Amino acid sequence: MFAVPCPVNARPGAESLWARLRAKRSVPGRLRAPVDADATEPLTFRPGADQNGSMTGKDKTLRQNPHAVRETRERNLEVAIGRQVRELRKRQRLTGAELAAQTGLSVGMLSKIENGVISPSLGTISALAHALKVPLVQLFSGYEEERGCMLVKSGEGVEIDRAGTRAGHQYHLLGHIGSNNSGVVVEPYMITLDSASDTFPVFQHEGIEMLYMLEGEMGYRHGDTLYRMEAGDTLIFDADAPHGPEDLVRLPIRYLSVITYPQNR
Repeated sequence: MFAVPCPVNARPGAESLWARLRAKRSVPGRLRAPVDADATEPLTFRPGADQNGSMTGKDKTLRQNPHAVRETRERNLEVAIGRQVRELRKRQRLTGAELAAQTGLSVGMLSKIENGVISPSLGTISALAHALKVPLVQLFSGYEEERGCMLVKSGEGVEIDRAGTRAGHQYHLLGHIGSNNSGVVVEPYMITLDSASDTFPVFQHEGIEMLYMLEGEMGYRHGDTLYRMEAGDTLIFDADAPHGPEDLVRLPIRYLSVITYPQNR
């Protein structure tokens, strides 16, 4: 028997949060909860607030601002280090001569470092960090590292044989970014099921998985529950529970599967 899909069921209180989000009305720059009839202003989601329309301090689900722009970072490592050294020195009201004396560098050498003219050794960077009383890594904080990006054109996804797949079940990997600073790996798949002749295997792996139905109709099992999914439906779940398509109602079936899990595991 099919159950009504619940988009969020990973932890206590998650369903009420989802219900509040569904009732909100979009306003640029803020999330709004259901309006209290006695209130003069709509409730606003605020990190650390109570359950009256806001998230709790432990719930960080919606805390990231996707529109926040970081300060411009330098792509030249030497210039980035030099700017950090100069900024920290001035913030601590040290002259070039004073910092040079504390690190054993000449004033001329310190000037070259601050202007990004030379590449200081690790020992020199360590001495500067010690004299400026900051962690060594802070001197690298202004450096803009390479951020991965991949464009996969229509029809160019890589067809793969995922463990447990059967004939008539096609997996196309739509892109992949390896090691990155987020600490998270994302695997997006386009999955097509055009044959009901085989029994679909059950999957179980670490991470969170999201499904978005594009075509067809199926019953998708997660744990002990079977969810009926049609075009436009979304299912998100903890992938550590047994899961997979079970009842292929209307073929062909096509859906997007996005799996996320921690790096280096």
